[in-house]
Amino acid sequence: MNAECLDIEWARVAPDTVVVATSERVWVYRPSSTDSSNFFTQPMSGAGSVATTQKLLDTSIVLAKRAASSSSRPPALSPTLWVWSLAGQYHLTHSTPQLMEEARERFAAAGRESLAQWAAQKAIEESGHDRLALLDIQSLGYDAEAVVEALVPPSAKALVDYFTRSVQAIDPIGCVGYAYTIERLALAVGEKHIQAVEALLPQDIHATRCLRVHSSVGSDVEHVQETVELVAGLSPEERTNVAIACYETALLDFSSPQKGYPSEEELLQILRPLALKGR
Repeated sequence: MNAECLDIEWARVAPDTVVVATSERVWVYRPSSTDSSNFFTQPMSGAGSVATTQKLLDTSIVLAKRAASSSSRPPALSPTLWVWSLAGQYHLTHSTPQLMEEARERFAAAGRESLAQWAAQKAIEESGHDRLALLDIQSLGYDAEAVVEALVPPSAKALVDYFTRSVQAIDPIGCVGYAYTIERLALAVGEKHIQAVEALLPQDIHATRCLRVHSSVGSDVEHVQETVELVAGLSPEERTNVAIACYETALLDFSSPQKGYPSEEELLQILRPLALKGR
């Protein structure tokens, strides 16, 4: 099989998992330990396309969700637990501009101009989103800066740590897969979900600013498409590494229910001293 003549991409995202994508379909190949001669156990070759690259990345995310499947589920959302979620949104968005600027510098130093331009644009696009999370927390009656100092959800920390390692690796290409996955997963958040969150909150309280921006009603739809177009034009090795990063990022994200949540009472004990006076 000559990949140069085929509209096909593949990537080994885990030891026993190879994602294979064409413009028409996608499937998973499960290599055995002795199956080293199979075509799909070899490094990807050939050019990418928007259609095949998107299937490659999206399927990597779906497979990570399946791999992380667990009977553990997050507790029912409450206004108190929403503060916990907003703290996580803050930590994820707060880290992005600085890390993307660092990625830009490293891509530029290596002469990878398209990636440097992408990272520079990401740093601009994500600037100020942490302030939205702070405003949301403040709207719920708390000292927002004190809350995000006191609350660092383990799932957010794990994702930020992975993002940081990706940017600071010998090749920072993994940050592309991280960013794509976070924005792709945000598209699952629709207006119905946002309204369900708002219905749980006190009347006339607006605390979904950050969520709206990072949802299917925000700008992430365009961002996802732009990143796919960028990745489709990269080398086979780069596309493979982006797909692996998508899988690893999604695995961290979907494993978060297993990390445990604080109880309502534990959260209230932390938050009571942080309530704004008069609230």
